[in-house]
Amino acid sequence: MPLKENILVLTENFPPKSGGSGRWFWELYSRLEVDNGFSITVVSDDEVSSYNEGEELSHDNLTLIRMPLRSWEWGFKSIHGIKFYYSTIRRLRKITKQQQITQIHCGRIIHEGVSAWLLKKLSGIDYICYIHGEDVETAAVSREHSLLVKQVCKHATRLICNSYNSQRITQALGFASTEKTTVLHPGVDSQLFKPAGADHGFRRSMGWDDKFVILTVGRLQARKGHDKMIEALSLLRSTIPNVHYAIIGDGECKGSLSALCKKLALEDKVQFLSGLNDENMIACYQQCDLFILPNRTIENDIEGFGMVLVEAQSCGKIVIAGDSGGTKETMLPEETGFVIDCNDVSLIAKKIQQIYTQSYDIEKMQTAARQHVVANLDWQSHVKKAQNLFEQISQGLHKN
Repeated sequence: MPLKENILVLTENFPPKSGGSGRWFWELYSRLEVDNGFSITVVSDDEVSSYNEGEELSHDNLTLIRMPLRSWEWGFKSIHGIKFYYSTIRRLRKITKQQQITQIHCGRIIHEGVSAWLLKKLSGIDYICYIHGEDVETAAVSREHSLLVKQVCKHATRLICNSYNSQRITQALGFASTEKTTVLHPGVDSQLFKPAGADHGFRRSMGWDDKFVILTVGRLQARKGHDKMIEALSLLRSTIPNVHYAIIGDGECKGSLSALCKKLALEDKVQFLSGLNDENMIACYQQCDLFILPNRTIENDIEGFGMVLVEAQSCGKIVIAGDSGGTKETMLPEETGFVIDCNDVSLIAKKIQQIYTQSYDIEKMQTAARQHVVANLDWQSHVKKAQNLFEQISQGLHKN
């Protein structure tokens, strides 16, 4: 019987707030077998109402505590940053005592990892940290943040990278050795995200009747590349007159993307969707004709993995992704999808045109996409890997 562990999952991002990492943590930790020795408390940001993205999730396996976890300064050079960590540590110390926490699992290096490192100095509680790729890349350009990341990595029990690409970046930047890092890909519920036949009623309700629908799901931020797909539409509308681009998500780039649609006279070709519940979002995956995540690297901001690519393939969809970060690891390139340079608008348009005209065996690729996810990225196998990893970590800590 595994040793009893009271785990605190510390993450600013957690549903109903959108974001792939937050969804990952919800799906993973709610599925851990509590009978096997794990008790889970999640501490997440208290700002949820403004996102307007659904009701609070609850689960018998989880205790969810909300507290302020937002700050515009994550270093120690400003009074604001110092005050943020001081108030955060005070609250966390109280929670760890009340919940008798024995381990902390941090959603990111900064700022959650920094908080756990400081808390370890005060209380001795060990922690592990998740790494997403873009977090360590971004931190590397700041001397202060780089030093903080090195301290967090040095004192962490284990670092869990969401892709082999993130692991390579972490090692290349000198933040951690191979021995301290483990790769654990996010998973998907393949019984929930599954193929479905044509639902003409749903398509009609979405305004998708008789349209070739290309879908993107993801926060509206620059590296996701929505702007490049919109620009590609201006090339596609003459050869695919019924082309339609549906975007699910919200974020800081919505204004600029709307302005780009107006500038290119594509308002009738682009549809912005937000606030969808899970049922409708999954239906969008199932009823679209093609999925694209046209991501690219902007300075040090990369796509760590690309969970939405896995969800789309699970629904039997061919995917196109930008050649940035760990997107290659979500698919079988040329068999279930394509990885291309999404900085090149003409290349995006060309690849979509080839799929539209069925230059590939579409049915074969769709079947392969579903089979790939079920075999390699389903939550059942993912949770088993995580459970074994957490048990190994616990045993190692108790030996020491």
